[in-house]
Amino acid sequence: MNNANPTLIAVGDNCLDAYLTKGFVTVGGNALNVAVQWRRQGLNARYFGALGPDEEAEIMFGAIEDVGFDRADVEIRPGSSAVTLLTDDAGERRFLLESLGVGEDYVPSPERYAALLHADWVHLGTNSSERLVRRLVADGAPFSIDVSTRHFDLSLEGVPLVFASGPDDPSEPVEPLIARFKAAGARQVVITCGKRGSFYHNGSVLFSAGSVPVAVVDTCGAGDRFIASFVVSRLFEKQSEEAALERAAAEAAETCTHLGGFPQPVLAIPQWLLDKYDSVIRTAQRA
Repeated sequence: MNNANPTLIAVGDNCLDAYLTKGFVTVGGNALNVAVQWRRQGLNARYFGALGPDEEAEIMFGAIEDVGFDRADVEIRPGSSAVTLLTDDAGERRFLLESLGVGEDYVPSPERYAALLHADWVHLGTNSSERLVRRLVADGAPFSIDVSTRHFDLSLEGVPLVFASGPDDPSEPVEPLIARFKAAGARQVVITCGKRGSFYHNGSVLFSAGSVPVAVVDTCGAGDRFIASFVVSRLFEKQSEEAALERAAAEAAETCTHLGGFPQPVLAIPQWLLDKYDSVIRTAQRA
């Protein structure tokens, strides 16, 4: 690994998040958020993903280019871009629609996949392709994946590092969940448990750290920034396990103090987007 200036690539989901109760849209998605956080640290980071040939993609491209990414790294594929419709109550989100669009089961083109094999670290976003995971394992690529709450939807045999959400109830032990991940073949595991804190099993020893309390504006992207921070501080800066967890927790908490998964212009929800999903919104409002 190039510890001085690592090449980092995040692959997979992006999303246009429409906050219906507040009337604005933000750009996010686990893989895109992680890549942006790396770029904000001045690191050599890229983002690979897919968008549809639609108006949503133009908003996405605006944010992608604003943070310095090359839009040529994003593939245009037939279909729709990913959109999430949600309501927000004091920073807590309720999802009315999660459409993964053309990013579902995304596998990069051959030339992009070749770039993954030359990267110092690759991160796969949530809802990743089983085929992509297996190829990276077979090729010995250094990578992580965020499985969120869908813990065992994918085969994890040989995956170097798994990030997952775990129980925030302190009375519920995390050790059984970590043991299941290890039994499934994950080599290292990080479990984030909201206000409870985080846990890291490095293959032989379990470490933990608390959370950092803040006045929450929006929880979107906090876990993604945690991932971006932990990968860099532990794997490349060689900070101790506890220090890496603590730094990641502090940076995740900071992300909760602003709207969206990363700082960006807040745009009003376009009328065409409300019109496009009018039936979904009406159905949700009646529920």
